[in-house]
Amino acid sequence: MRRLGKRLLFVGVVLAFVACNTKTTSIKTLLSDPGKYDGKTVRIAGEVQQSIGALGFGAYEVKDESGTIPVVTQGGGAPSRGARVGVEGTFRAAYTLGTSSRAVLVEKKRVSR
Repeated sequence: MRRLGKRLLFVGVVLAFVACNTKTTSIKTLLSDPGKYDGKTVRIAGEVQQSIGALGFGAYEVKDESGTIPVVTQGGGAPSRGARVGVEGTFRAAYTLGTSSRAVLVEKKRVSR
């Protein structure tokens, strides 16, 4: 019963995002032009690949069909490996060297299932 409640909540939040005409940006798109998105609020969705957390803070890696990006939290800990998440946060471009870009997403909101 509790699981059903969580799933319904997840579906409700996803529908709310859709109703507000918000969309996710692929990780490949973010990393292909990091300067365009640096400092902006973006939304991504994918599966947690790795995570670490302590004392309410954490970091985790989200993978979608196009790539992987690290996400850092400033509270609420990190979701477990394998969880499907939708994340809204501030995109921060770290550096671009040739064709390789490193960036991080600073989490503001998270929906997990």
